[in-house]
Formats: sequence, C-alpha cells, structure tokens
Amino acid sequence: MRVSFPHLGHLWVPVRALFTELGVDHVVPPLNTRRTLTLATKNSPEGLCLPFKLTLGNFIEACELGADTLVQAGGAGICRLGRYGRTQEYVLRDMGFQFQILTAGVSEKKLQGIMQLFKKISGGAPWGRIVSAVRFGLAKLNALDEIEKEVHRVRAREKVKGQASALFREATKAVDETGDYDSLKRRKQDYLEKLRAVPQDGEDPLLVGVMGEFYVVLEPFSNNDVEIELGKLGVEVRRDLFISEWTRFSLFLNPLGINEKRHLQQAAMPYLKRDVGGDGWESVGEKVLHARHFDGLVHLAPFTCMPEIIAQNILPSVKEDIPVLTLLCDEQTGKQGMLTRLEAFVDLLKRRRASRRQKVGVH
Repeated sequence: MRVSFPHLGHLWVPVRALFTELGVDHVVPPLNTRRTLTLATKNSPEGLCLPFKLTLGNFIEACELGADTLVQAGGAGICRLGRYGRTQEYVLRDMGFQFQILTAGVSEKKLQGIMQLFKKISGGAPWGRIVSAVRFGLAKLNALDEIEKEVHRVRAREKVKGQASALFREATKAVDETGDYDSLKRRKQDYLEKLRAVPQDGEDPLLVGVMGEFYVVLEPFSNNDVEIELGKLGVEVRRDLFISEWTRFSLFLNPLGINEKRHLQQAAMPYLKRDVGGDGWESVGEKVLHARHFDGLVHLAPFTCMPEIIAQNILPSVKEDIPVLTLLCDEQTGKQGMLTRLEAFVDLLKRRRASRRQKVGVH
C-alpha cells in the first residue's frame, strides 16, 4: 500500500508527519501548479468546481508517482464534497490507473471515522501509536497556523515586500523536517521572532477579512495567492478559517455539542435561516459580524458553488455596511484581472476610511 492525499494549504506537513510516525509508505503529490490544473480540467466532468478539479489533479500526479491508495474527504452534507471520491474514482479508472480510494466521513463520523481510517492505512497499528502520531501531526499543524497568523500581520507592514512570505516558506520547510516536540517548539519560536524582527513601516494598515468556501480560502493556488497580493497592497488579512481550528472543533468539540459557527449562523438568521451547504450560511454571518471591525471583506467562492452563490446574492441585502468583493475561482480566472480588481477595491477602502476619519476629525 502506497498512500497519497490531496493538497489543502500546508496540510501536507502534518499528514506527512503522521504517516511517517506510523511507518506508512506514502507519496506527497507535487504542490499545485498549472500542470495540476490542466490535467484536472482535461479529465473532469464539465461544470464541477475547482476544489474537485484540483484534488483530482493531485490524485493523477500521485498515481503517476506510484500511489495505489488515495484518501479523500467525504461527508453527508449538502455540498458536492460527499460525491468527490466516487466521481474521482470513475475518472481515474477511465484513465487506466490501478488503485483503491478511501473516503474519510469527517462530517458524520468525526474523530472516530478518522482514527478508523488511520488504523486501516497503518495495517492495524496499536491505538497508542496512532494517537501519538495524530498528536504530533496536530502539533505541527498548530505551529504552522500560529506562524501564518503572524505572517498576515507582518506582511501588511513590512518595508521590503516579500520578506514575511519568504520566512513562511522557510518555516514550513523547517517544521516539515522537525522530528520531535522540543525542536518543533524551538523552530516555531525562532520564526515568530524572525517575523517580529522584520523592519516595518509603522503604518496603520487596512483590515480585510477573507471568507467564503473552505477549500478556496485555504488553498493559495486556487485563489491566486489573494492573501499575499493583499499584503503587497499594505492590507492586513484576517480570517476565521484555519485548518487547526477546523480540526479542533470538527473532530473534538463538535461531538460534545460545541458549535464554533453558532455565532455566525445566529448573525445570519435575519437573512438566511438554514444551512445551505458548504460555508454559505457562515459567509452571510461574517458580513454581519465583521462590518464593525474590518474595512472590507473578500468573499472567495468556486465557480458553480451553489452555497456561495446563495450567499453572494444575499450579501448585498445585508444592512450592515461594509464593502464586499466576491472573487469566483476557477481555471479560467486570470491573475492579472484579479489584481486589477483587488487594487480598485483597496483604493475604495482607503478613500472610505479617510472619509470616515475626516467626519470624526481623526487624521
């Protein structure tokens, strides 16, 4: 058995650590590139969303590297995610690949489903070893997310653009190569200190929330590195979605009845009273809640994603006043066009902030 999995941001780092700890032979597919997208688009059914296509592209490249067991997320929700695995299996078999595909029913089986999956992949490893491997993987995930939050803060203020992003790439590599908790703790602290030491301009940057569909928010290739581009424009990005947070609640706290999205869903209730699948309900709630704290919102959605299409159509009727820029992500999206829209959006936010400060006499 040679296991592989699709990319989602830096999730490959903790997954690789987990498989290594369990002694599982595995393949990390190449990071998403134009080739990944081209392979996926060529072989995907027409009309499917970008997350489906890119994860299919990851599987194609993994099979080319010898993977014979593919792990895909599953679920019983309204989103098409629940059908990804079966549809991708048909496509890959038509292409001639020999493999098995395992789906992790995260939404209904939570931690139990994930642990049973690891038990199967590891060939029946003892539960103590599996728990230890999961803990170490989660420690790496937490470290990277903590560093990334600091990157968001520094990127908007750095005097020489690109330093924070370069340090984050270094940190990702360093965390990936770390083999024990003490080294992990030291490296996390080292990179946090390096980021805080980056020369900064002392400006008060615009605050922009990034929200929308889970995959396109967390996978930089799918959104044309929108957070990096906002940082280059002097904008500090804030987002609620981090893989470590999702893992903590979805696997451990949701089964205890703790719903981390309840405040967003309640905020959305005047405009949308039920779950519409994916993250559409929460996107509406984010506009309501963040209108008082942020200068603007960037709403990311895969093209043809029905939950986010519903949210996109409701957002203009939300009475809370904050500009929202919706960016639809698919293989036809050109980066230059996105940059033009981001620059215009940031200019609008700057003028809006200046106007507001002028009214209250703040300079």
